[in-house]
Amino acid sequence: MSGGSMTTIPLQELLSLKGKTAIVTGGAMGIGEGIASRLAEAGANVVIADLDEAAATATAQGYTGKGWQAKAVHVDVADESSVAAMVAVTVEAYRSVDILVNNAGIYPAKPLTQMELSDFEQVINVNLKSVYLCTKAVSEQMIAQGHGGRIINVTSIDALHPSMIGLAHYDASKHGVWGFTKNTALELAEQKIWVNAIAPGGISTPGVAKMQGTAVNEDAIKAFMEKIPMHRFGESDDIGKVALFLASDMSSYMTGAQIVVDGGVLLR
Repeated sequence: MSGGSMTTIPLQELLSLKGKTAIVTGGAMGIGEGIASRLAEAGANVVIADLDEAAATATAQGYTGKGWQAKAVHVDVADESSVAAMVAVTVEAYRSVDILVNNAGIYPAKPLTQMELSDFEQVINVNLKSVYLCTKAVSEQMIAQGHGGRIINVTSIDALHPSMIGLAHYDASKHGVWGFTKNTALELAEQKIWVNAIAPGGISTPGVAKMQGTAVNEDAIKAFMEKIPMHRFGESDDIGKVALFLASDMSSYMTGAQIVVDGGVLLR
């Protein structure tokens, strides 16, 4: 981590993550995979932590086939012991954790009138409780290491403005992650751990494709597309590039910030 000196770091070094180790939750596919691939390409040892172990293993094998450093780890991000095991396996394999990307999340659309308590609790557990569990476990490791770190939380434009009816539980979770990001950024700055967030808009992922299976969601997604000034959904790599920026020294004077990556949809 650079201090307050005016030394200019060469561009190649700015974007290099060589020697760093990153954990990406929900890294097997979608936005998580887009992030993991950019971090791995930049030279980081990437731990692809996912509930779907087979998908995580396939993604990790694809990376190692390219000569990148990657390892698959099964994790339930809403379970404290599972998160602790994820961190332990990472440290055993790579001796440190320098970057954490809290990306794992779910968004099962259901109007409030049909929503059960179990629906609400599941989304809060996976999307918000997990960020607390992973941040606590990894920040403790980073503090013990003594050389700072980067934590990147994937929120959503729904942390700022609702995108569609049926996501009340999701919106509550994402507002929570944004609040958690700011407060932990304040607390962990003393330890040189920078905490920032990325708020994606509509991104083409397997999860979005699944949502398009019903007529109600199909109409909602079509209406959403019409609100995007860039006239397209984003790709996972659009988020991956911003994650690389936040994980690298390109963002050396940033903490407690949220970068909106939405094709301009919040302008409307």
